[in-house]
Amino acid sequence: MSASGGISLPFTAIGAECLSSTGTSSLRSPASPPPVTQRSITRDSAEMADIDNKDQPEMDPADMEDVEDVEEEETGEDENSKARQLTVQMMQNPQILAALQERLDGLSGSPSGYMESLPKVVKRRVNALKNLQVKCAHIEAKFYEEVHELERKYAALYQPLFDKRSDIVKAAYEPTDEECEWKADEEEELTVSKQDEMKEKAKLEEEKKDEEKEDPKGIPEFWSTVFKNVDLLSDMLQEHDEPILKHLQDIKVKFSVLEQPMSFTLEFLFEPNDFFTNTLLTKTYKMRSEPDENDPFSFDGPEIMCCTGCTIDWTKGKNVTLKTIKKKQKHKGRGTVRTVTKTVPNDSFFNFFTPPEVPESGELDEDSEAVLAADFEIGHFIRERIVPRAVLYFTGEAIEDDDDDYDEEGEEADDEEGEEEADEENDPDYDPKKDAVPPAECKQQ
Repeated sequence: MSASGGISLPFTAIGAECLSSTGTSSLRSPASPPPVTQRSITRDSAEMADIDNKDQPEMDPADMEDVEDVEEEETGEDENSKARQLTVQMMQNPQILAALQERLDGLSGSPSGYMESLPKVVKRRVNALKNLQVKCAHIEAKFYEEVHELERKYAALYQPLFDKRSDIVKAAYEPTDEECEWKADEEEELTVSKQDEMKEKAKLEEEKKDEEKEDPKGIPEFWSTVFKNVDLLSDMLQEHDEPILKHLQDIKVKFSVLEQPMSFTLEFLFEPNDFFTNTLLTKTYKMRSEPDENDPFSFDGPEIMCCTGCTIDWTKGKNVTLKTIKKKQKHKGRGTVRTVTKTVPNDSFFNFFTPPEVPESGELDEDSEAVLAADFEIGHFIRERIVPRAVLYFTGEAIEDDDDDYDEEGEEADDEEGEEEADEENDPDYDPKKDAVPPAECKQQ
């Protein structure tokens, strides 16, 4: 929860990376040696020293200088080896890891102390810069308000095209041959004769298919296919939601009008069906674009403050957001058993229209906060990506573009790793044996 009462996605630090950097397994077999302690290291060092003194023959004083150098090197390597063993043992202790993670969390974002060391006259000027930054935040808020007005203006220009898309999908309008003509990228390299040949072949295949089955109307299951193709939305879908979504005909975005608080509404238009009597389901997101007085530097654009759904008028026995379960209860005194029927919530996409309510205090429990955070992300994604580019998510082309974006990031990361490896190879002091991961000596049964 942000200082202004809006929902922000939680950040979770993953402490497991600390273990992966050691290059050792966190599992120990029953036969593995006991943990190394500082006392055992000291005792073992003393015993080894006695053995070395007993077995060591007397040397010529002239050779002692060289021997001392070797002994120092061997002692240093031995201490380093035992120190590494001790570190590994410590990193396998959950309590030590927890304390380390807590310490690291405390250091994150901590002031370096530099500001406190500055003279008062410099601190005074820094305060002046902060006041300038607050003014910048207010100007930025005005910028986003004007962006919202631009969105509202251009939404009116887009809407006739989206209405025509809806008419084609639900078979209210049949596009002309000219409107259906589409030149794919691959066809640009083909000759005209080859194109004509392919068109004729495609036409014959279509005629053959038309003879085998009757012509479908519009584009069947357009929006349900879009939902299935997008991971963020398909994760919400349950098997019992799919027959209902086949009746979804259009999704529209409506922006708040001038002089009203900033908001947008998602409208889901359904054809008459057997599941509910509504033909329109709505979800409204209310936003705020102004810096918080208590924390003005946290402002980073419009923030969704809350959202409201709508009431779905379900047909009797068709409500997929509820399910009936039977439980057996045993009487404590008589020992008799009875079966009780209870109605409990059920996972469904249509829970999207009944989000948790945000209290006036703005305080939510962790579960409600997580649900709202995911809800805001989904609402924003439908508004920004799904509605404007629905046909590309239907064909999968938009999904391929998204995957390409992730691949490019992965390639950049691979390049950086490659550069690091090259640097290591060019380093004359680099020893690959030190970075090698030792084979696992035991496996959990």
